Amino acid sequence: MSLAPADYGLVVSELGRDPTPAEEALFENLWSEHCAYRSSQPLLSAFDSDDDSQSVVVGPGDDAAVVALTDSTYITMGIESHNHPSYVDPYDGAATGVGGIVRDTLSMGAYPIALTDSLYFGSFEDEHSRYLFEGVVEGIADYGNSIGVPTIGGSVDFHPDYEGNPLVNVACVGLLSSERLVTAEAQTAGNALVLIGNTTGRDGLGGASFASEDLSEDAETEDRPAVQVGDPYTEKLLIEANETLMDEELVEAARDLGAAGLGGASTEMVAKGGLGARIELEKVHQREPNMNALEILLAESQERMCYEVAPENIERVRAVAERYQLGCSVIGELTESGSNYVCTFDGSVVVDVPAEYLADGAPMNDLESVQPELEDQSDLPDRALETAFESVLASPNTASKRWVYRQYDHEVGTRTALRPGDDAAVMAIYECETGLAIAAGSNPLWTSAAPYDGARAVALETATNLAAKGAQPLAAVDCLNGGNPETPEVYGGFKAIVDGLAHACSDLSVPVVGGNVSLYNDSASGPIPPTPTLAMVGTKDGYDAPPCGFTGVETNTDTEAGTILVVGDRALAGDRAKLGGSEYLAQFEGSDAFPGPLDSEDVPAFVDTLTAVANAASTLAVHDVSHGGLAVTLAEMVTDTGADVTLSCEGTKASAAELLFHEQVGRVVIETTDPDAVRTAFDGVTPVHEVGQTDGTGELTLSVNGETLRYDKSTIRDIRSRIDRELD
Repeated sequence: MSLAPADYGLVVSELGRDPTPAEEALFENLWSEHCAYRSSQPLLSAFDSDDDSQSVVVGPGDDAAVVALTDSTYITMGIESHNHPSYVDPYDGAATGVGGIVRDTLSMGAYPIALTDSLYFGSFEDEHSRYLFEGVVEGIADYGNSIGVPTIGGSVDFHPDYEGNPLVNVACVGLLSSERLVTAEAQTAGNALVLIGNTTGRDGLGGASFASEDLSEDAETEDRPAVQVGDPYTEKLLIEANETLMDEELVEAARDLGAAGLGGASTEMVAKGGLGARIELEKVHQREPNMNALEILLAESQERMCYEVAPENIERVRAVAERYQLGCSVIGELTESGSNYVCTFDGSVVVDVPAEYLADGAPMNDLESVQPELEDQSDLPDRALETAFESVLASPNTASKRWVYRQYDHEVGTRTALRPGDDAAVMAIYECETGLAIAAGSNPLWTSAAPYDGARAVALETATNLAAKGAQPLAAVDCLNGGNPETPEVYGGFKAIVDGLAHACSDLSVPVVGGNVSLYNDSASGPIPPTPTLAMVGTKDGYDAPPCGFTGVETNTDTEAGTILVVGDRALAGDRAKLGGSEYLAQFEGSDAFPGPLDSEDVPAFVDTLTAVANAASTLAVHDVSHGGLAVTLAEMVTDTGADVTLSCEGTKASAAELLFHEQVGRVVIETTDPDAVRTAFDGVTPVHEVGQTDGTGELTLSVNGETLRYDKSTIRDIRSRIDRELD
């Protein structure tokens, strides 16, 4: 590890001397892109983190955001990436990503109740991509299942540009009462700093700097020491110990030990509180002999928390740690405002720097950007409708992800009211009789085709997923993934997804309360697509939600037909369907413009109306239309209840393929017993088209422009189970 020459000069100027080796390493890590957001921070002001309802309690800048459901019941939201570690060591890289975001939740005083994982890999046909895929899923499953936190949603996407650099984005939602809230802001000089959890070893050294540079061709061997090793059973003990500490009000402030280890956590706590600190590094409980000061400061060993504790509570905190068989070290104390951040080792001073300068003094980068060029030529492939239907349905991007989520314990904790496999999961917040819907994901095909409009589409689709379950969107966190920002074209695409996501969330009146940035996702195979993962929550009265599959109306043993409506489809209304960014073009090649989402002024009314319609007693099923278009949505909805659907191109500008496979967001399919009520609700908002009826056949009969496709549910299941078949 070494500090860049320009940064070294700034540090020398500030300190009036050369930094010690430990100080130089601290600055190198805390001023890295991963910690300081030097290339992205100038862009993030585009996001609005406040809301009109004043439900945002803690916004960006802490370990996790805090949002109020009621005056006394809060949730936390956090998201992080573990991309480079998951390439070098997919199992431990993904597992420790889960552990880190869970500890971010603990540090706010919350109990973790739900996880989502959004995963991005190279081509499914590539053997190495499959190796990474299987290892990441196993790591997430083993860690999440062991700590008893349900993984209830997420996404999986395959794209050749991730082959040299997969993405692992994990979000966590926690629950707490208002009186338990703590933050990472150090409170009072004279209070102790107490380290609780696993022992400190040499694993994860330099992890922050490792995450701030492109992956090299030999990263899997050379960078393995920078990957942490997780211990979920210790994490489970830490979760329960944290509960006890919060219940007994023994903690004044808390910080998870993540990037840059103890040095990062303690410096940030002190800087936030405007205080100083004096830390005796030899007092840290260690796993390995002969560790030096730099190793103790920067090791990213997992399952560790740093707490601020009042002197009179230290012995009780020790007793709690002993009860849960966790290590506990009183490593130092907070000092008066204006004091430096000081670390000693065996009596010698190894760090003596201004805490605020160390934590927040990194200069921002002023980088050149080039606006992305967008496709405007239409060159569409001509494929038989049956071939196209089966190819798109079988694509790993649109196929069933059952192989993934069945490995996760998604019901532990008894709060999961709507399980994975639907548009959104719903968690039961019994404390305030509220259903909390959660959806997360992105679409690299969209953001590759049109970074700005693709990111807007991601936001609207995520909100639509919540509204389809009858939940009103409340707040969101994002994980913004990009390649090397020093490449103008890459930085231009990254700027575009930031602006697109920010503008769409503003249209939705959804505050973006926190997030994560991961840049330098670049390798010998090139940069990743700009990838804005969004995790959004919404609320509803009660815990019931309409399913995404057709249900019919049961009367004794018969099933009455429900009416099938397509809501919001501009192609059915006569506009030309655009196939840019679609799975159809990914399968068969070709080019077209990206369709783009709804106009800004139409977004709020669409989401609000859909939320109300989804909660109507006459609504039997609702499913968002997005990846794979209307063809995939209708196929996914077939259960024991089938459907007879007719789509007509007459009077429209769309071909049969365009009608079935375009991916304009802001659309849903609704099965209802009262179609007139749905038409009335959406009148003046967006078009509603009646396309068919449900029946008891268990088949999808799909007629498009006079050509008919017919598939029963078992055939559809077989086509969509490619991942299951090839990985089981």
